[in-house]
Amino acid sequence: MRTRFQVFGLSLIMILGCNPYEDSPERKQWLAEIKTVEQEFNAMARDSGLARAFGYYATDNAVLQREERFIKGRDSIIAYYERNSSPDMNLNWEPSYVDVSDDGTLGYTYGKFKFTMIDTTGSERTQSGVFHTVWKRQDDGTWRYVWD
Repeated sequence: MRTRFQVFGLSLIMILGCNPYEDSPERKQWLAEIKTVEQEFNAMARDSGLARAFGYYATDNAVLQREERFIKGRDSIIAYYERNSSPDMNLNWEPSYVDVSDDGTLGYTYGKFKFTMIDTTGSERTQSGVFHTVWKRQDDGTWRYVWD
């Protein structure tokens, strides 16, 4: 009887200690893809503007939470950034954590962002915080955000 408990205990430890997805080549690829798309998204925001970047990487039904309200849909997101951004604004971010679902269809990232702008007096203003983005793999294999 004691041997059964020892075998059961050892088996349980082995099962719980294993992550079948940890070494999966697919999982590593998906994580790398999401990290890369975050970097490309950030570069587009810096180089081409917030409206273009947030519009390009959004799904048709993406949702942003900004200023205690929801902005729903790609067209509304583009319109929001066209109204609320200017060339003297700079947004940079970098994910500190990336994860992906077991089937590779959804992923999420979070990390720190830094938003800098020149105000009407010519002074630089900076705001920093934490972002969280949910990514969805599209039928063509690209990643687009559904929540930011």
